[in-house]
Amino acid sequence: MAESGEKKHEATPHRRQKAREQGQVARSHDLGSALVLLLAVSILWWWGPKVLYKLAELMISGFQQPRYWTLDPHSAAGLVAASLIECLWALLPIMVAVCAVALINNWFQVGILFLPEKVNFDFSRINPVSGAKRLFALPNFARLGFGLLKIGLVVCVIAFGLWGKWAAIQNAHMLTTGEIGGLVWNTTMDLCIRTAVILLLLAVFDYAFQWWKMEQDLRMTDEELREEIKQMNGDPQIIARRRAVQRQLALNRIQNAVPEADVVITNPTELAIAIKFDIATMTAPIVVAKGAGHVAARIRKLALSHGIPVLERKPLAQALFKLADIGQPIPVEQYAAVAEVLRYVYQLQGRKLPTLENLNARRAA
Repeated sequence: MAESGEKKHEATPHRRQKAREQGQVARSHDLGSALVLLLAVSILWWWGPKVLYKLAELMISGFQQPRYWTLDPHSAAGLVAASLIECLWALLPIMVAVCAVALINNWFQVGILFLPEKVNFDFSRINPVSGAKRLFALPNFARLGFGLLKIGLVVCVIAFGLWGKWAAIQNAHMLTTGEIGGLVWNTTMDLCIRTAVILLLLAVFDYAFQWWKMEQDLRMTDEELREEIKQMNGDPQIIARRRAVQRQLALNRIQNAVPEADVVITNPTELAIAIKFDIATMTAPIVVAKGAGHVAARIRKLALSHGIPVLERKPLAQALFKLADIGQPIPVEQYAAVAEVLRYVYQLQGRKLPTLENLNARRAA
């Protein structure tokens, strides 16, 4: 259905969950890249010299030991493998930290989200016409502008960083080899940290913008809200019709059951419970109909029209309405009170009087 009207309603939890299942989440690719870059540079600043010393030791050992030049192919392969393992051990803290930050960043932005349908083949992704439309779409122009802004800011950060060290760079010819290496290392690390920080700030802004854009896209018009309510709760017209049918069926049951009752116990106007007892066939009185409000009024009207006694017993009516189900025997706790009511009704009608002992005996049998 085409959208119409203003999107003035916040997204419902159902709409948010449906959008999430389709992969529509607030996510900034730049945030992960910036965090990984900043962490990698920070670790290199702290762990980098140790890695360089380890790599230097391997190189010195390889060039200084003559036996390395007379190795057979099998021994050379073992030596290369051992050197690679030592290099990996030296780089392991950096790799583990970078992978951990990448995973944490993805979990923070998206959480656990598995969408296997996203890896299915989609011809529209390689369709030149669709690709051209996406290329000239407004969001891609905005992303292009944001990318150019990042490049410009990074260039400015690097330029200002080099300008601050320009005097030391001009005098580098007066330094020793070790001092030049230290200058290059410190300058590189300083520029990388500055770049990572500015990229992180831009990535945070990008994530905030993506979150805001997603919230705006998920907002709902009046028509969308009504359609979702229908989908979740059903069509109001169908629900009303179903309830009307249920009420009619209940009234039909009452219409057939109340004339067969022996007595109707009321509260006196809010509740009505119709009770039937046949001492020859039943082990205990049963509730043939009960109701509240207009249903109770209907039960009382039917009882009076068919000459069924209607008695007011407030506590008994409340207990039976709460504890007794239609078509089921009354609770044992109410035997005495119901026997008292039936005794009174039977006396009026000149029928054999049921007693509490009769009820208990019939139930035990």
